[in-house]
Amino acid sequence: MNADKSAQSSVEITANLPLSRACENNKQPILEVLQKELQDTQQVLEIGSGTGQHSVYFAPNLAHLQWQTSDVRANHWAINAWHAAHPASNLQGPLAFDLASDAFPNSPIDTIAYDAVFTANTLHIISWALVEQLFRLVGESLATDGKLIVYGPYNEAGYYTSVGNQHFDAMLRQGNADSGIRDKEKVVALAIMHGLKLQTSYQMPANNQLLVFQKQ
Repeated sequence: MNADKSAQSSVEITANLPLSRACENNKQPILEVLQKELQDTQQVLEIGSGTGQHSVYFAPNLAHLQWQTSDVRANHWAINAWHAAHPASNLQGPLAFDLASDAFPNSPIDTIAYDAVFTANTLHIISWALVEQLFRLVGESLATDGKLIVYGPYNEAGYYTSVGNQHFDAMLRQGNADSGIRDKEKVVALAIMHGLKLQTSYQMPANNQLLVFQKQ
């Protein structure tokens, strides 16, 4: 099983904090890309902040920008717990955002618009209909030249990129037939439909990729 993927489905409670091993494993490789891609960014909206671990690691290491978390309300307790344990002046508490029902969230900082959106390990968990909704909302709301950065596993040319990803995909679909690893080409085509062009694709550890789209 892909080490990053097998870990993400289980969340431990450590020192009264929910702990995703996947987040711990991938946070530094992701940060290294974000430090390059977000040099000129003022405010990032993170969609699907999960436990909140990524946000408390990224924000202090990207001190020039504001990091805004968001997720469904059921996950806010975890995000708030991590924020309380690891506060940062540029780290914002979670906004309620459910792709199934909510409009794109407004920035709580009136003087700064979102010029980047980040999401990790979401496209293969949510249904394809919600993937389409995510790209539609980002395409409508992100300013010209803004970036959408998406981390996770992808198929290439219709094929799994590893045996581990194949096993992980089968596990996902067994639990929820609407989930599953997405074809990279299909995601790129969807992005183009909503004015988002793929700029860079980074190969990441544990058979993941980080895709950087830019609003045209």
